[in-house]
Amino acid sequence: MHRTGETMPILIADDEEKIRQLVKMYLQKEGFAVAEAADGTTALEMLQQDRFDLLILDIMLPGMDGWEICRRVRAQSDLPIIMLTARDDEIDRVLGLEMGADDYVTKPFSPRELVARVKAVLRRARSQPNGQTTGDDTKLQFGPLLIDPDGRTATAHGQPLQLTPREFELLYYLASHPGRAFSREQLLQGVWGYDYYGDSRTVDTHVGRLRDKLEQYGLAGVIATVRGVGYKFEVTK
Repeated sequence: MHRTGETMPILIADDEEKIRQLVKMYLQKEGFAVAEAADGTTALEMLQQDRFDLLILDIMLPGMDGWEICRRVRAQSDLPIIMLTARDDEIDRVLGLEMGADDYVTKPFSPRELVARVKAVLRRARSQPNGQTTGDDTKLQFGPLLIDPDGRTATAHGQPLQLTPREFELLYYLASHPGRAFSREQLLQGVWGYDYYGDSRTVDTHVGRLRDKLEQYGLAGVIATVRGVGYKFEVTK
């Protein structure tokens, strides 16, 4: 599949044909080009052979499940991923977000709501964190911690931090406002986007994982908990 003009290609990986056709119909009405995969192995092959702007990924896929596909995709790219599941277990939602998914939708869902989420995720993917312009002046240095928004990398003592796209955005957003306390709702709006449908516990999950990675370099304390408010970035000495 090739791009035509501004058409953005999306891959739907779901073993239920009715769901694929319904989602495809709504996305095509909005001008998206849509490809389909009915199993995990086919989905991964299509992702390797062609370029897509977003992946709608069912967790319970035959051949290779959505968790494994998400893991493999995240190891190689920042392709936006929206995960689908028939279960509403919080652990599934948290695991999907921890693995790097950008959003999470539980079946049954409204096709219009899914399209809205697709548009929101794509808007966030096209914009740079915190609206900064490109150039060396956007790099943030705090002691041994260096954050480069253009390269979307963070290093500590010269060693790269292995962050998911959302963990990087969270770190950069907080570090862009050192000393300022943000509520969980403000972080959801600033990092995930104003039209994100998740709950505030998503922030706690990502902060916890980010701290674990920073702790390896003695930097877990740069993200401080502000009791009764949320979190803030503490400038290192």
